[in-house]
Amino acid sequence: MGKACSSYYHCGGLEPLKGETIPEHFSGVVRRFSAREAIVSLHQKRRLTYDGLASASDRLAKGLLGMGYRRGDRIGVWATNSIEWLLLQLATARIGVALVAINPGYRQQEIAYALQHSEVHGLFFIPAFRSSDYVGMLSAVLPQLQKDAFPLVDSDFPHLRQVVLFDPKDAESTEKPLPGLTVWQEVLAAGEGVSMAELDAVTDTLDRDDTIALLYTSGSMGFPKTAVLSHHNILNNAWFTARRMAFNEMDRLCAPVPFYHCFGMVLANLVCMAVGACVVLPEEYFDPLATLQAIEAEGCTALYGVPTMFLAQLEHPRCGSFDLTSLRTGIMGGAPCPPALVRRVMDELHCPEILIGYGMTEASPLTHLTAPEDSLHIRLETVGRNLPHQEVKLIDPDSGATVPVGGSGEVCFRGYHVAKGYYGDPEATAEGIDADGWLHSGDLGIMDADGYVCITGRRKEIIIRGGENICPWQIEQHLLDHPKVAEVAVFGLPDEFYGEQIMAWVRLENGQQVDEAELRDFCKTGLAHFKVPRYIWIVEEFPKTGSGKLHKPRMREMALERLKKERD
Repeated sequence: MGKACSSYYHCGGLEPLKGETIPEHFSGVVRRFSAREAIVSLHQKRRLTYDGLASASDRLAKGLLGMGYRRGDRIGVWATNSIEWLLLQLATARIGVALVAINPGYRQQEIAYALQHSEVHGLFFIPAFRSSDYVGMLSAVLPQLQKDAFPLVDSDFPHLRQVVLFDPKDAESTEKPLPGLTVWQEVLAAGEGVSMAELDAVTDTLDRDDTIALLYTSGSMGFPKTAVLSHHNILNNAWFTARRMAFNEMDRLCAPVPFYHCFGMVLANLVCMAVGACVVLPEEYFDPLATLQAIEAEGCTALYGVPTMFLAQLEHPRCGSFDLTSLRTGIMGGAPCPPALVRRVMDELHCPEILIGYGMTEASPLTHLTAPEDSLHIRLETVGRNLPHQEVKLIDPDSGATVPVGGSGEVCFRGYHVAKGYYGDPEATAEGIDADGWLHSGDLGIMDADGYVCITGRRKEIIIRGGENICPWQIEQHLLDHPKVAEVAVFGLPDEFYGEQIMAWVRLENGQQVDEAELRDFCKTGLAHFKVPRYIWIVEEFPKTGSGKLHKPRMREMALERLKKERD
């Protein structure tokens, strides 16, 4: 099973890796389970069997071909959870187009960056989400949409040629708020002249190592990076996740996790599609009551979420009124999982086999997962062992040497699941994935002789708030754009509900005055809502290191001391 004299572990497996593309594997699942339900979208009041899902995704794939999309192109989706999101995931995979998953919380500056950086050829989006007017933002970013023109021509976005509007609440809608938009029905109509033989011929040209997904992930500096993932990466990760969970066609997964995250796109959608299970969508976004209702109404056997999602369900005043006894398993991950919370999920949500998952987007995403047969201590205190056909080692962050068993070190991964790199960023790729193929997580941990890992901290500065990876540098740069701000330091503080909250220390230009409310409103104009700092302190000076750098660990200590005094 691997050597254990040093903190290195290779969890092998007798079952070989899948050598198929996603559409090849999916077609076999459809043949076996054609009449079983594949997806239930409660907020859309729609449900599809595997046969219906295959027909609908093939129709969309033919439409994409009819619109001129070809293998190697990139299509972005800027939307909340819906059947259409899954259709796009399957249809793009069917023709070899890479799906670029874009956070629905992005604001104007962020969507512009995503479109440019990922060089998308087409964008599919919904009209609005909460306070975000997507149509208005895109109209400002792409003035060409105000004209009736296809393909689009914009020197700032040289690759983008089409923007497609779809409304999950009204799938038949043909309304165009901007003349330069295309609508979903027009895409479907474009495929009427494309035969199944032509579609199959395109699928036959695909290779398992083709890029099939570009997923955004925060780095420690700059704007989010984009992990490049292949069919081989994510199909095998989904398959072996299902095997570890003992998950099969009889299971029904309640999935309140967002599809734009690898948690939703791979571990929910693709895990279900890999084995013939059903994915149940309670809402277009997480809502604790809707999630509880969905579990009872649909007899869900599995539940996913980050710790804050599980806590919100447990603390909902109506939690005890639902019959949740159908639950068996699920995955909690995306942030540190307190043992006390895991116990409550087992007992109060009646989910005895809830598992703890760990990984990162660049690892497709799951590297470690506890197993139902693990002892309670292991399931509460560790993130389990790595999945089959993966290697893991812990290294000294300074020397790079593998540390002894039981020693603390940076967790590194190698195997089929490691991303091809970061899109358009060879320097970041070389920094994150070394010459020997090891992906460096930036997380610190301890591994025992049996390969079980306990995560103890992070080297990198990323803030994880409610499962969202947040780059402090981006918030700092935005605040520095305020004309009265001279210096900024952003870091995370522990929070019982979200895991971490964002704090910003701000020093103003000499003689300037501004209050915290104004700075918070300024953040709301250019940052996604989850990136807006919970705490903004205006300070006269910052603690600094001997080399003159801002001393964030000391700031964190000072902030915690002051907040504790204020609470007391």
